[in-house]
Amino acid sequence: MTEITRVPLQPVAKGSVTKIWIGIIVAIVLAIGVAYAARYHGLVVETLKAGEGPSPTAEDVVLVNYVGRLKDGSEFDRGEKVALPLSQMIPGFTQGVERMQKGGSYKLEIPSNLGYGADEKRDGQGKVVIPANSDLVFDIDLIDFMNAQQLQAMQQMQAQMGQSAGGPGGAGGPPSPKH
Repeated sequence: MTEITRVPLQPVAKGSVTKIWIGIIVAIVLAIGVAYAARYHGLVVETLKAGEGPSPTAEDVVLVNYVGRLKDGSEFDRGEKVALPLSQMIPGFTQGVERMQKGGSYKLEIPSNLGYGADEKRDGQGKVVIPANSDLVFDIDLIDFMNAQQLQAMQQMQAQMGQSAGGPGGAGGPPSPKH
């Protein structure tokens, strides 16, 4: 019968087991710290109801229903069927809407660095509605969007129709002022 070579185990020095456990605990604490630091702090777009078709670009004007809230849930703004030029919005709003599609409903979480940052926003009476360094949350229904040229052409057409149909001196409109 063959004998297996035996390797003698050395005895563990006194206090070594405690050092091993301390090392394991330190490793776990470091891993938790790294995981916390590496978590995502950027823009989050959650699809509540998917839309269809292409997405708007930063040069487009969007027609939306929205509710704006702070992270604590307090509402700071609301709008229905509001036309918003994305080029004039905060970066996080523009970047988030660029990931949406017409007909969809979305929840948009904007970190403060893509929102108003260190600036605070006040209402007409001087009351702070968005404190400095606030993360923002928007519930958005993207109804429609078009580029700025399409919007301008549509507005011009409506203005022309208004002048010819109901503008001053036109059919159904008030009489023209006399000079």
